[in-house]
Amino acid sequence: MDDQVLESAVRRRVVVTGATGKLGRAVVAHLRDAGVDVLAVDRISGRDPRDVDGEFLLVDLTDYGQVVEALTGGADEHAGRVDAVVHLAAVPAPGLMPNAATFANNSAATYNVFAAARAAGIRRVVWASSETVLGLPFETPPPYAPLDEEYAPRPESTYSLNKALEEEMARHFCRWDPELVMVGLRFSNVMDVEDYAKFPSFDADPQLRRWNLWGYIDARDAAQAVERALVHQQPGADVFIIANADTVMSRSSASLMAEVYPGVEVRKELGEHETLLSIDKARRVLGYEPRHSWRDHVDATA
Repeated sequence: MDDQVLESAVRRRVVVTGATGKLGRAVVAHLRDAGVDVLAVDRISGRDPRDVDGEFLLVDLTDYGQVVEALTGGADEHAGRVDAVVHLAAVPAPGLMPNAATFANNSAATYNVFAAARAAGIRRVVWASSETVLGLPFETPPPYAPLDEEYAPRPESTYSLNKALEEEMARHFCRWDPELVMVGLRFSNVMDVEDYAKFPSFDADPQLRRWNLWGYIDARDAAQAVERALVHQQPGADVFIIANADTVMSRSSASLMAEVYPGVEVRKELGEHETLLSIDKARRVLGYEPRHSWRDHVDATA
């Protein structure tokens, strides 16, 4: 699908949750630049929500009634049929809150978004799953490399357990309603351009970033993946690893695996800096292709 057709297909009203987060900001900006009518949704504190750029609604996603109102155009000054939901809101990582609080927030928010979307007749949901379902932080070595979507989730934290359950939840929502299209994007560690200055320091010790096989995702490429997922046509639930095409390291991917995970099967001949979080399925099915690299912004040999 070329960019012109893609832009035409996605020109609709989309609710984006978690809109003020790192990934959410990039997604909202990207979709609005593509001509999408975006209602940005989040729960923020210490700030007047009227200061947020563009159309914005303050919503507690753990309250089902608020979610229904947001997705049905029931809130004052935010009317209009919603055609799709991009659900990014969550406690964004393990260890930021007590485990039970993380699970209570993230599980309730995702269930409410999925259920409210179905009740509102919204047939397209894209949500942020996570690379963590692959088995991060790989204290138990990965089963093989590059990692792909072919093996069952291996959550190693409460945060990751919730992400794995979200994927299972989506499968059942689609079983109940065969017209639903639900796409889970297993995002790698999201980075903005200003984060890249620290990347050369990783080379001194490959153990520093082994926890996700030295992967990352530029926020702009993550936003592109969301746009591609919004025009995915196949009904049902599906998941995709979303990473950049390279690693965070200037050392070769083959040498990293040989040093850190010598007993792990490498199933293909690797390009010099090829990602060890396979994006082959996202390329093949969604037409996703990373356009950015930290190497474009930092001298990898410095």
